[in-house]
Amino acid sequence: MTTSLKKLVTAIGASVALMGAGHAAAEIQIGIAGPVTGPVAQYGDMQFSGALMAIDRINEQGGVLGEKLVPVEYDDVCDPKQAVTVANRLVNDGVRYVVGHLCSSSTQPASDIYEDEGILMITPASTSPEVTARGYELIFRTIGLDSMQGPVAANYLADQNPERVAIVHDKQQYGEGIATAVRDTLKDKGVEIAMFEGVTAGDKDFSSLITKLKQADVEYVYFGGYHPELGLILRQARQANLDATFMGPEGVGNNDINTIAGDASEGLLVTLPPSFDEKEENQELVKAFEAKNEDPSGPFVLTSYAAVQLIAEGIEAADSKDPFDVAEALRSGTFETPIGTVEYDEAGDMKSFEFVVYEWHSDGSKTPAK
Repeated sequence: MTTSLKKLVTAIGASVALMGAGHAAAEIQIGIAGPVTGPVAQYGDMQFSGALMAIDRINEQGGVLGEKLVPVEYDDVCDPKQAVTVANRLVNDGVRYVVGHLCSSSTQPASDIYEDEGILMITPASTSPEVTARGYELIFRTIGLDSMQGPVAANYLADQNPERVAIVHDKQQYGEGIATAVRDTLKDKGVEIAMFEGVTAGDKDFSSLITKLKQADVEYVYFGGYHPELGLILRQARQANLDATFMGPEGVGNNDINTIAGDASEGLLVTLPPSFDEKEENQELVKAFEAKNEDPSGPFVLTSYAAVQLIAEGIEAADSKDPFDVAEALRSGTFETPIGTVEYDEAGDMKSFEFVVYEWHSDGSKTPAK
């Protein structure tokens, strides 16, 4: 479908939606799609918290082009099939802008639908390079890629001069993707990869994996995936007296891993976005979250806030609510957000994004790794 034809389809769809809901003429709907339920719902809480705060604050300042932003919330359970269902619901609901999805395996199939239907999407959390590798016009993100995050982790590990490193992943798009990026960089650095092995997401018993890790005599274990599995692996590894340091991506860095692993979470290494909530320029915004008894420190809170802000500023810059005009404005503009200066390349990726290695502690706090 050509761009002009896509615009025509989008315009017709928008007209139909407006005829079907007269109140929508004075508002701009922002879909928020992520895991409200399921094993990674804590990350969804971050996403919804950040996006809803941005909507509230933008509305307090008069909205966008004189219209209020209205959130429309959807639960995809971080499941690809459910994400497709959610994407089709968004189409039927006449929503033209989406903050989401969170999990890369959900974001990718949903984004196919959004691109075809003329809906602009900004994911605040999906790091798989494949999401933006297809030349789509309407797909953006406010986080870096696995191809950025993986080398940060691998370079840190290589600097520790380990003899043998094991890499484990959950066989999912996000987990295996980031694990592969770490493996490839470590190989380039001359580090021996003792194991590269997948486990099944949702499993509870990792005794056979831990036996293999002990037999391989590894010093470090990198895990690509989410906290439910790594938390159990950490706990069972401690019980089996496995003497190795574990490391994972931003998908493991939240307080639930402490609940699952207990003291075994102490010393876990995690790559995360910088602590945007600690930046001086964000302190007024931080206080606004705290006034609502919400925690702005999660890795996806302010990336989600920035996603809404970018949609709003893109509409203002384009002086248009057409998603294609807004996408063009986003690619040609420079935007100041709580996550820093945002500039986009043609793929819809930020031109720069930083990941930081932290040491995780059993009380849920973190400190920059030495």
